[in-house]
Amino acid sequence: MGTLSAGLVAVAAGIALRQVDRWWFSPARGRHTPDSLRAVMRLQRERLNDITPVLLLLGHWVEFAGWCAVAVHGGPWGCALAALAGAAKFRHLQEVSHFAVHGVLARGGPLNTLLAEVAAHLPLGFVPVPVRRRRHVREHHPNATVSGADPNLAELHAAGLRPGATRARCLLGMVHPLTPSGVYGTVRDLTALVREPGAGRLRAAGPVVVTTAVAALFGWEAAVFAFALPRLLLYPQLAWMSLLVEHRWFDPERVTGPPVAVEAGRCLRLYPHNALLSLLARGTWLPYGDLYHFAHSAHPAVRWNYLPALERSLHGPDYRPRALLLGDSAVLRRHRRALEAAPATGHLGPARQDA
Repeated sequence: MGTLSAGLVAVAAGIALRQVDRWWFSPARGRHTPDSLRAVMRLQRERLNDITPVLLLLGHWVEFAGWCAVAVHGGPWGCALAALAGAAKFRHLQEVSHFAVHGVLARGGPLNTLLAEVAAHLPLGFVPVPVRRRRHVREHHPNATVSGADPNLAELHAAGLRPGATRARCLLGMVHPLTPSGVYGTVRDLTALVREPGAGRLRAAGPVVVTTAVAALFGWEAAVFAFALPRLLLYPQLAWMSLLVEHRWFDPERVTGPPVAVEAGRCLRLYPHNALLSLLARGTWLPYGDLYHFAHSAHPAVRWNYLPALERSLHGPDYRPRALLLGDSAVLRRHRRALEAAPATGHLGPARQDA
């Protein structure tokens, strides 16, 4: 019981350590009201630093160590809780590294890359940060929802979510990481890291080293339930769910004009009036600004701390679903209807000129 208590103390300590970064960047500190992009960027530039991001990432790994202790000493319920917490931790680390890819985690560009690599990409077996930057910043952001140009949309198509898909195919596609083909794809991507130029073998060994270290320091229960199971099954599904609610992937409104208008036509805003579900999503599968993807898409250089305030100053998007799964406006239901109704060619119609 004592060791279990120590694990819970580590969980609390990790959470507390992360609050330093939250406090430092909070608009409430100093009673700022950044209600415009100019005000947001001015405040962000003043507060960017190289210390609080390190504490933020360290806090996540200290908390993860606590969950490892819970898995070993908490019995079956401890293993289950550690598995869910581990998956959420990896989602958080992915999103923090995502903002490092955009260059707004820390002050210096090289440090953004270093922190993302050391704290997320290497231990979790992600692609190199420069590859992630090319795919996400250069290929995805300017081409979101554009067939043949957006790598994220191509990933959805490869999972079977393509125009003309049947209801069964849609349902399988929405839980793709949990299917045999999805698990195979996760393992294939991890093993493919060995072919990356440079330190490919070191990168591919990252998750193996972490698994071995967790087993040696805590026990096999931690290695299996806190790391391996979340990394191979649960985290990929959480990341997939996040991807599904980023955009109106299969029925975007084609708009030309300024970035805000363009993104309003192809983004969505989940849980616009449900504070409880918003809080749950932000703490688990849509962390660090992922719930505010419209604001992020319109202004990718804004740190997550200021996306809620920025969103309040933007107009759109029109599609603001109340639910993920249930209800007429639910995201997954809309995706399914759009896929079933669309012709197999995937033609989405001409663009509407923004006034």
